Amino acid sequence: MVVYSFHIFDRHAECVYSKSWTPRPDSAGTGKTLRPQSGSSVTSQREVDGVGERPSRLSAQDDAKLIFGTIFSLRNMARKLGGQDDNFISYRTSQYKLHYYETPTNLRFVMITDTKTNNLRVVLHQIYVNLYVEFVVKNPLSPVEHSGGVGVANELFEMGLERFVSAAL
Repeated sequence: MVVYSFHIFDRHAECVYSKSWTPRPDSAGTGKTLRPQSGSSVTSQREVDGVGERPSRLSAQDDAKLIFGTIFSLRNMARKLGGQDDNFISYRTSQYKLHYYETPTNLRFVMITDTKTNNLRVVLHQIYVNLYVEFVVKNPLSPVEHSGGVGVANELFEMGLERFVSAAL
């Protein structure tokens, strides 16, 4: 199993922790996209000049915003279609699988892995209970709210996460 990245979002939709291990398959290759582009046969003058081209790689902040938007939308859709008791756990594409765990305090833990991975909801719960609560919540020097882009900056949490991911997965 390959773990691509891990993110923690707070209740204010801010990414308070982000860690990437290996690049996703679509960004590791030749740089070509795997899906067809609309209007790819027609080239405008802006594309020739390089003005209209999109960046080939998103920044970490933009990537986190897209991930949060995706899980927010899918979670709401699952609750509207299935009722309040149904939870969004994971989804899979041809390139990756996104695993999701939400705590009672609206912290959202997201792990992106390869497609062959089984459900990691229990693993994300263990990361929350054994690492986040122990090293971040119980730390008197850690802020209660991570506002203004201040994220989780705890060496013990980061080392524990590295060990947990390499050992458990």
